Amino acid sequence: MRKEWDKVINLKTELLAPAKDKETAFTAIDCGADAVYIGAGMFGARKNASNTLDDIEEVVLYAHKFKVKVFVTVNTILNDNEIDSAVELVKKLDKVNVDAILIQDMGLLEKLIELNLSIPVHASTQCDNRDIEKIKFFKNIGLSRVVLARELSLDEIAKIHKEVPDIELEAFIHGALCVSYSGQCYLSQYIGGRSANRGECAQPCRKRYSLLNEKGDYIEKNAYLLCLKDLNASLHIKEMIDNGIFSFKIEGRLKDKEYVKNVVSYYRKILDKYSQKTSSGKMSYSFMPSPEKSFNRGFTDYFLVGRTNCYNFISPKSRGKYLGKIINADKNCFIIKSEEIISPQDGLCFEKDGSLEGFLVNKTEKTELGTIVYPNRKINIKKNIKIYRNYDANFEKELKYPVKRQIGLNITVDKNEIVLRDEDNTTLTINIENKEKAKNQEQMNSNFIKQFSKTGQSDYYTKDIEIKNDIPFISISELNKLRRDSFETLTNKRIKEYKRNSQMSIKHAPFYKKEVDYRANIHNKYAKEFYKKCGTKVNELSLESNLPNRQIELMRTKHCIKYALNMCKSTQQLFLEDEKHKKYPLKFDCQNCEMVILSP
Repeated sequence: MRKEWDKVINLKTELLAPAKDKETAFTAIDCGADAVYIGAGMFGARKNASNTLDDIEEVVLYAHKFKVKVFVTVNTILNDNEIDSAVELVKKLDKVNVDAILIQDMGLLEKLIELNLSIPVHASTQCDNRDIEKIKFFKNIGLSRVVLARELSLDEIAKIHKEVPDIELEAFIHGALCVSYSGQCYLSQYIGGRSANRGECAQPCRKRYSLLNEKGDYIEKNAYLLCLKDLNASLHIKEMIDNGIFSFKIEGRLKDKEYVKNVVSYYRKILDKYSQKTSSGKMSYSFMPSPEKSFNRGFTDYFLVGRTNCYNFISPKSRGKYLGKIINADKNCFIIKSEEIISPQDGLCFEKDGSLEGFLVNKTEKTELGTIVYPNRKINIKKNIKIYRNYDANFEKELKYPVKRQIGLNITVDKNEIVLRDEDNTTLTINIENKEKAKNQEQMNSNFIKQFSKTGQSDYYTKDIEIKNDIPFISISELNKLRRDSFETLTNKRIKEYKRNSQMSIKHAPFYKKEVDYRANIHNKYAKEFYKKCGTKVNELSLESNLPNRQIELMRTKHCIKYALNMCKSTQQLFLEDEKHKKYPLKFDCQNCEMVILSP
């Protein structure tokens, strides 16, 4: 048993964090991310999370100091006029030493085959990576990694790893969930021309719907029937490692840096229990990470260990952490029994009339019965109502304090040489020339140790200083300058010696389907050519190119409304009705435990 445990501990895994901008990327790196993913100016599947090439290069230089990788999303589908711009973007990302790009469009891949660039290519989750055969295909054409569909169970992940062991598997572990299989949602495009595959999703899954039957009888009215809770796989990290996951991905390229700081720090601590990180340095936290204290709609482990209560029909807004039930209330205040300390300026909320209602805390008083809470406005609240905190004022203040990441350093002094060796065995030798012998050698040695231990806010912390021979006389000011200059030189050497993985040659290989339709998301002539070279007939282009003249699937999802409403045995035809009273037929593929939303 001990040998098995040691085997797990000796494995290396990657904690992958989101970044909407360079400041958030720096925060994620400081808090322990082994890699960050960020969007460029175009083609990144998050239109409101784009960054300039200069910003990305700055992130790369900062990240590579700590052997942290930087991935850039280029994962929208592209039209013919955009392909050349996307190719130029990839060339520039390659030039600034980005560690990988994530793509969805096979037309872009077709162009990259011609270029034979060294920058690694990952298959985005937008490629709908849930079939073993598709993952085999990506391995066969030469991609280095696939981002798995969120819906996969631990058993399905294990089977994929067993069948395709020599490709890196990346899986989401935290954050918002798309209700549809990624890359297979056409609801936003169908409703208003805003394509999820083009980075413009209007999130219709977070809107209210009603459920009715073919007779027009309402079964459920004005609820968030497609809204899911947020993913939290923290209880299954070791199992995911055992089943072949290498990269553990946090969702959230639109989230602020406080959210990223909290969630990254939380998962860093968990992963460190079971594996080694792929990057360098240790982190010093001034707070206790707690995902419940950041934005969340309630948590689910989704389908990792089977079908669960993954939906949140009440609200798409943040619910936060459960505090307790009200034990008494009047028009100005209420009393709640809670283990948590409630403070002024906290944001609290509760469920009311099928939605969330929130308020701020003006003041509190501790009593033997519980905490008396005085809201900042009049609210109609009653005994036994559950109270949640979706804004923890004190915790948010704690998150403002910086987290510092530093690399371990051993220093040896031997005659006129100072040797700095960091935890990755990067070595720097500095010669001390023309220095007179110190009059008080003991004091000189003590001064050296003291000054070189003052690492402050630098990228290093001193693990050990060994003085093999006496140090010549160096003034305190010279010692400080020597320390600063040597740390800077060592950092530059680390960045210069950083080795990016290289992409193997990408080639065509037989696709596992003989023909494909709009769900292959073929949006340009190069993608069509790619599939042709892979032996597949393209029956139609993307839905964004042309709406098929027939009833089509607008969404396929593992979330099932019939299951949620305890209607599994019902055989009646059901419809979703949106707020404009447009009706969408539902189809239930019970054999595969999937629900399908069809076009009207």
